[in-house]
Amino acid sequence: MKDAMFCFQCQETMRNMGCTSRGVCGKPADVANLQDLLIYLLKGIAFWGTRARPMGVIHEDTNLFVAQGLFTTITNANFDPDRFVAYIREAIDRREALRAEAQARCEELHGNPCTGSGPDWAGWQPASYDIDVLLEKGNQVGVMADVTLDEDVRSLRELITYGLKGMAAYLEHAYMLEETDSELLHFIQEMLEATTNDELTVDELTGLVLKTGEMGLRAMALLDKANTDTYGHPEPTQVYLGVRPGPGILVSGHDLRDLDELLQQTQGTGVNIYTHGEMLPAQAYPAFKQYEHFAGNYGGSWWHQREEFDAFGGPILMTTNCVITPKPSYIERLFTTGQAGYPGCAHIPDRNPGAQKDFSALIELAKTCPDPQPLEDITITTGFARQTVMAHAGAVVDAVKAGDIQRFVVMGGCDGRAKSRQYYTDVAEALPDSTVILTAGCAKYRYNKMDLGEINGIPRILDAGQCNDSYSLIRTAQALAEAFEVQDVNDLPISYDIAWYEQKAVIVLLALLHLGIRKIRLGPTLPAFLSPNVITVLQNNFDLMPIGSVEEDVQAIMAGH
Repeated sequence: MKDAMFCFQCQETMRNMGCTSRGVCGKPADVANLQDLLIYLLKGIAFWGTRARPMGVIHEDTNLFVAQGLFTTITNANFDPDRFVAYIREAIDRREALRAEAQARCEELHGNPCTGSGPDWAGWQPASYDIDVLLEKGNQVGVMADVTLDEDVRSLRELITYGLKGMAAYLEHAYMLEETDSELLHFIQEMLEATTNDELTVDELTGLVLKTGEMGLRAMALLDKANTDTYGHPEPTQVYLGVRPGPGILVSGHDLRDLDELLQQTQGTGVNIYTHGEMLPAQAYPAFKQYEHFAGNYGGSWWHQREEFDAFGGPILMTTNCVITPKPSYIERLFTTGQAGYPGCAHIPDRNPGAQKDFSALIELAKTCPDPQPLEDITITTGFARQTVMAHAGAVVDAVKAGDIQRFVVMGGCDGRAKSRQYYTDVAEALPDSTVILTAGCAKYRYNKMDLGEINGIPRILDAGQCNDSYSLIRTAQALAEAFEVQDVNDLPISYDIAWYEQKAVIVLLALLHLGIRKIRLGPTLPAFLSPNVITVLQNNFDLMPIGSVEEDVQAIMAGH
């Protein structure tokens, strides 16, 4: 059983059913099982946290730890088994400290001894922290461990869990910028506790799915505020995809504070800083434009990194998820930080209170490395976040009323390796010249280098930023509804053709469902963790649908279907 696993949380899961020996993402069975055990123990913290709070026992640092633990299990975030052993040890220590204080307060309030360890996830203790001991337990508590569980209940529990993982990622980024919301951390624990409640019906769990979407939208708004308050509102920006003379450091992932501190520490050193993948939209923030050594963007979306990191030649900083198995040629140049990790890669520790992370190891290594090899010599545009689009709402409305813009097509989400994702390139190319594409996330790399022109000065591709910036697309739709004076966003000339890959896309989908958005096309496949009955519920209530052929979908989109 040491080499057995089960994971179906991402779009590329084997045969759209589940990975059982090694993840398509590269995740080995031991890491998968340690992640399952960590999730199990986080539910144990939630057990005590939801009972302790009404008595006034609140451990906010532990509440944040739960979110961080969820984040580290996101697809392509952390592959390091030693890190997960440490997370598991910390989870048990935090759980026991919370339990002890909760039981002491209970006894104080009621005058009777409050004892017991609760259900297994709330009280299990390993005989040792030997990895084999932990793996044995991990094998017993995974997604498919209870073979008697109703498949629809399992499906909805996993849908909630994966939504929470995406929410946790947004919260971690917001908390790094000191924008906090303790109610969201409490909500995460309430939902983790709900996934262990055998009394909840399918209808009740479905309601909790939509509640997760509601709170996910709140988390997205929190992160939007954190980013824009700290770094300003993104501006339309032409980004160079070539290279400059001199050594460089490549920054990938999603974390803006890591980039900010690295830019500060490299100022005047002769080392250039480049963005990669989902860090491209950082080029549009006003606060970063002051740095002359902020050189541009290098490469494309995450799944090209093995070739692009190899060619770059200098150090690479992976700030969050989107790590894939590195080549030996650059593994010693690959650094991880935050919740990211990979065995054999140097890890930059978390910052101490009031201090920055120490990136000196990357900077010194960069000075010894050759200049990056050029991949391209072009520019692309980013920075069309909500503030920019809303500022031009009048021109947009006029263009729609004049018939110059017939439809907006939201093509945000994730990129991936599957050949079927060529669909999104082909759709972008096939859409009539009277359409505008609204995008966020790395799905844009499927078409953001295409010259689709403009409509009355409005670019036909409006890139709002990272998947973390999907809130901008939602606010843009709401602003257009106000401008057109319609009560229902579904009455706008907007269609949704979304690509998904990992769990941040799941929480965005749940947020859209919470808002009542209908007729969402989701691809390239529907999630394997959705049971047939759950899919039917989503289709009946929200007109959720799989993608079809390019020709049929473009025709339906233009007809408003």
